[in-house]
Amino acid sequence: MKLSELAEEKTWELHGDAEISGLCTDSRAAGEGDLFFCIRGTHTDAHAFAVDAERRGACAIVCEERTETALPYLLVPDARDALARIAAAFFGHPERKLTLIGVTGTNGKTTVCHMLYRIFLSAGKKAGVIGTLGTRYGEISLPPSLTTPDPVNLFSLLSDMVRANVAVAIMEVSAHALALRKVPIVFDAAVFTNLTQDHLDFFPDMHAYGEAKKKLFSPAHCRLAVLNSDEAFFAELAREGAPAVSYGLESPADCFALVEHMDADGCTALLNLEDELVEVRLRLIGRHNVYNALAAAAAARRLGVGAGDIARGLNETTVEGRLERVGSYRGAALFVDFAHTPDGLFRSLEALREHCEGELFLVFGCGGDRDRAKRPIMGEIAAKGCDFAVITSDNPRYEEPCAIISEIEAGFSPISKRYVAIEERERAISYALGLLHAGDVLLVAGKGGETTQEIMGIKYRFNDKDILQRLAGKHDA
Repeated sequence: MKLSELAEEKTWELHGDAEISGLCTDSRAAGEGDLFFCIRGTHTDAHAFAVDAERRGACAIVCEERTETALPYLLVPDARDALARIAAAFFGHPERKLTLIGVTGTNGKTTVCHMLYRIFLSAGKKAGVIGTLGTRYGEISLPPSLTTPDPVNLFSLLSDMVRANVAVAIMEVSAHALALRKVPIVFDAAVFTNLTQDHLDFFPDMHAYGEAKKKLFSPAHCRLAVLNSDEAFFAELAREGAPAVSYGLESPADCFALVEHMDADGCTALLNLEDELVEVRLRLIGRHNVYNALAAAAAARRLGVGAGDIARGLNETTVEGRLERVGSYRGAALFVDFAHTPDGLFRSLEALREHCEGELFLVFGCGGDRDRAKRPIMGEIAAKGCDFAVITSDNPRYEEPCAIISEIEAGFSPISKRYVAIEERERAISYALGLLHAGDVLLVAGKGGETTQEIMGIKYRFNDKDILQRLAGKHDA
């Protein structure tokens, strides 16, 4: 594809032309025929690496200012925006050939996406899903990278889905992706789950975080907004002006539910989808999963899926690492969950408390190089929500694990002294197992279905579910 063809996506200043065979944002990975994008980052400015990209084979440059290369170039006001738009064009605008659903919110994105995926499969549609647990469509299953892939990867994936005759693609849309202008897509439906504290290492405050989420719900980005009417942020999103359908359990909503029965294996609920009744038996526990089911059902119904297919899809949905029951030990129930935010941890503990006949035990930590402000808040929530906690390491990344634990303790210890701190996560899980008796519940929170633990830039193989099951077997032996 010619650089001049890609330049037609927007009014940009074109200087020269070249045949483009690939897109590149890292000069070290540049190859013959690549178009190199000079992205300004927090710590580096890729304009400084344009010459290196040329030396490695790049044939043209996208830049915000002139570089020292003699290559043809496209001068743009915003290289990030140009990257996303050019990636879409380079891969043949696959987003225009799919029914696309975007899901955003602090918590629940993954579960809603997988519910929608199962619903469309039940309706006989070939579907794909992209998000925290990776990418899946047909027989293809790819490991995760980012919640929302970078534009080159994203549009490459969507293009592959089109070639595989996928009809519906469901994807998690993170606040980071929206803030960094990675998704120049008009979604057929955009779903909002909730807005609670997270990512304040990236966003200066909750207002900025909310403003990033809000971008998805403008008429320029979605044809239908599916909004949680029980959230305080609902009114602001509704004012964005896109056609909307609401769902909720407390405030008036187009779609609501009557929870008939809830236990440690799931719940039965009667969904009212704009006056059409749907009986479901969810294999996911907790009131928050009723919200997730309503969000998925409301979106699917407006996109033409029948009530029976919605029920079948919801009934079949399981989500790895999302308040997942992974076994039992000494008569105690063992769960893992991705809960890594204050609200997520609160909801998971609240859900398990309802079905705990004995004591509720918790193993958790907080990620390094991420929002530090939430650490004492999560400590306080844990102290109020569980009977005993083992505070441990999560993904410390480049931080000292003991320092992270101390910040969690600052919120926990004023409320309760019923905890221990054990830095090594596997040893923390083993210690917690040794405390259990019949009727107790153990929740290992923070990592969910993750398969690695990141320490000082190295990702070591680690999966909470595998560790729990292995250690429980050893204890029983």
